[in-house]
Amino acid sequence: MRIRLISYTGNGRDTAERAADILTAAGHTCLRYALPKFAREGDEPLTVKASAWAEEAFREADALVFACASGIAVRAIAPWVRDKTTDPAVIVMDDHGHFVIPLLSGHIGGANELAQVLAEGLHATPVLTTATDVSGVFAVDVFAKKNHLAITDMKLAKDVSAALLAGQPVGFRSDVPWEGPLPMGLTEGEAALGIRIGKADGEQPFEKTLALVPRRYAAGLGCRRGKPYEDLARFVAAQLEAAGVSEKELRCIASIDLKKDEQGLIELGEQLGVPFVTYTAEELQAVPGKFTVSEFVKAHTGVDSVCERAAVLASRGNLMKRKTAADGMTFALAEYEEAIRFE
Repeated sequence: MRIRLISYTGNGRDTAERAADILTAAGHTCLRYALPKFAREGDEPLTVKASAWAEEAFREADALVFACASGIAVRAIAPWVRDKTTDPAVIVMDDHGHFVIPLLSGHIGGANELAQVLAEGLHATPVLTTATDVSGVFAVDVFAKKNHLAITDMKLAKDVSAALLAGQPVGFRSDVPWEGPLPMGLTEGEAALGIRIGKADGEQPFEKTLALVPRRYAAGLGCRRGKPYEDLARFVAAQLEAAGVSEKELRCIASIDLKKDEQGLIELGEQLGVPFVTYTAEELQAVPGKFTVSEFVKAHTGVDSVCERAAVLASRGNLMKRKTAADGMTFALAEYEEAIRFE
C-alpha cells in the first residue's frame, strides 16, 4: 500500500518515523510529512494546511496515518470522505504512539489490519470500533478483501453483517472451491439471506443473495503512445465480453514500465477501479511459457511480447486469452490460481 504519514509535534514526528519503519518492513511504501521546524532526514516539510494535505493524500495514497490529536485528523479528512468502497484507510495515533485508532475504511480499506500491525510494532493499544471486530463475528467485507472478491451490493453486505450480529443464520454457496471451515453463522442449509461466490449474473439461491465476484483475471495491455482512454476502454470492454469476463472479475491491468506514465492506461485503471502495474523488459522476458512473439515489439521495447507476458506475470497464473491486436492496442488475459480461504 502507498501510505502517507503526518505529524505536528516533535514527539509526533518521532512516532511517525517509527510507524513508517514498521509499515515499510511490512512491505508498504511510506512518505512522511512533518512541520519544517521538526522535519529531519526522510521527512517532507509540511507547508500546507491539514485539509489540503488530506485532499492530495486521498487522491494519491491508499492509507493516511496521523500522529496527532484525533480532532485534527477528523477535520482534515471531513471534506473528502465519500464512500467506504473508495475512501483510503485513515488511522490516527497519539503523538507518543500509545494508542492506534482506525477512523475510516476499517475493513475494505484495510485500516483495522494496518492498525493492528502498527500497534504490535509500537507496543501500543489498537482501538477497534467496528461492530464485527468487537463482537468477534465473520466480517464479509474483510473476507472479500482478503480473497479478492468484488462486493456487488454494499447494502446487502451490511444486511449480512447485521444478521450475523443478531445471531441469525446466513446462507453460503460457492461456484468455486474454498478451503477451511465455514465461520460461525454461515450455513450451507436454507436461509432467507445468503452469500454466493461466483459471477455477478449467476444463480440467486437465496431470497436475498449477496454476490461476491472473484477477481480472477489480469489483463495485459500494450498500446501506441498517446492512445486516448476512450479507445482503450472500448477495446478492453470488447475483449472482456468476447472472453465472457466482466469488469468486476478483473484484478489488475498490466504492461511494460515504458507505459507507466501512459495517461490512457492510468485512467483506464482508475475507471475500472483496479491497479495499473508495470514491469521492466527484463522481468517480462524472464517469464516462462510460450507466447506470441514479435521482433518489432522486441526492437522497440526490449521484450518479445508485452501483453501476454505482463498478464501472466501479474497473475502468476495461466494465459487464458492470447494476444489480440487492433488499432495500435494489444490485449491478453491470464487467470490467477488461488483458492478461496476462510481463516
